[in-house]
Amino acid sequence: MKKLILTLALGLFAFIGSAQKKGNDYLLFYLGGQSNMVGYGYVKELPDSLSKKMKDIYIFDGNSVNDGTETGGGLGIWAPLQPGHGSKFTSDGKKNNYSERFGVELSFAYTLKQKYPDKKIAIIKYARGGTSIDSLASNDWAGCWEPDMKGKKGLNQYDYFLNTMQNAMSVKDIDGDGKEDRLIPAGILWMQGEQDATYDEKVAMGYYGNLKNLMGLLRASMLSNDLPVVIGKISDSWNSDTGKVWTYGELVQYAQEKFARTDGNAAIVRTTRYYKYSDTWHYDTEGYIDFGKQFAFKMLELMK
Repeated sequence: MKKLILTLALGLFAFIGSAQKKGNDYLLFYLGGQSNMVGYGYVKELPDSLSKKMKDIYIFDGNSVNDGTETGGGLGIWAPLQPGHGSKFTSDGKKNNYSERFGVELSFAYTLKQKYPDKKIAIIKYARGGTSIDSLASNDWAGCWEPDMKGKKGLNQYDYFLNTMQNAMSVKDIDGDGKEDRLIPAGILWMQGEQDATYDEKVAMGYYGNLKNLMGLLRASMLSNDLPVVIGKISDSWNSDTGKVWTYGELVQYAQEKFARTDGNAAIVRTTRYYKYSDTWHYDTEGYIDFGKQFAFKMLELMK
C-alpha cells in the first residue's frame, strides 16, 4: 500500500508537470541502475566537448542511500548538466556536491543534442552501486530494487527512485527563468544486473521476470506503458582470482537479450563487451563516453 500511494502521488506530480504550457518543453529521460550507471569515468580525462556545462540540458540527480535509510534518499536539485555526476556525487536537496567522476549522462545528452539541436533535454538520474533487483541478492551496503521485498521491511531503492521522481517533478520551473516548464517523458536508460549475477543460479534465472516487472513500474511512473527502454548488457572484466567476476553472468545476459527482443519498445547496448576497465568492475573513461553515445543511438532508433 505504501508504494501504491507513492506511485499514485508520483503520477499526479507527473500529470501536473506535463500540463504546464508557459515555459519550455523538455524531453525527459530517466537513468537508473547500479555502479556502471552511476559512473566511474574520470572528469580530468574528458574531451573539451564534454567538460563544461551544457546549454538547454538539465539534470536532477537523486541522492543515493542504502536500503533502510529514513532520510536523504532522492534529494536533489535541477541544475545544468556538467561533469561530476559520477561516483561520490551527493546532494542535500539544496546544493549538489560534484565528484571527480562521470557516467553515461554526458555523452548521451550531447549526442541527442547533436541530432536535435532545437530540443531541450531533462534527465532524472537515480542509481546506486552494488544494487540488485531481487531482494535475495541484496547486500548490506547497497540494497535492492524489488518493489515488494521478500520478507524484508523498510525503504529500498525503488522507494528512493520514487522519492527522486517526486522531488524532481514537483519543481515547475526547472531552468529558473520564472516560467513553468513541461517535462515530456521520452525514455528510460537502465544499466544493472551484475549483482543479480553473483548470488545464485535461481536469482540469475529469475532476472528476466524481475527486469520486466520493474521496467513496467518505471514506465508507469512516467505515465507511459510503452515508453522506450534501452538497457546496457552486462559484461565481465575476467579480472578475479577465479577468472570470471560474475558467476552467473551469462544467465543475466540471456535475460537482458530476451527482454530487448520481446518487449516491443526496447533495445540493448552490446558494445560493453569491448570496453576496457579501470578496475575489476567498472569501465574506463573511454568506455563510459562510448557507452553514453551507444545509449543515445539506440534511444534515437526507438524514438523514431
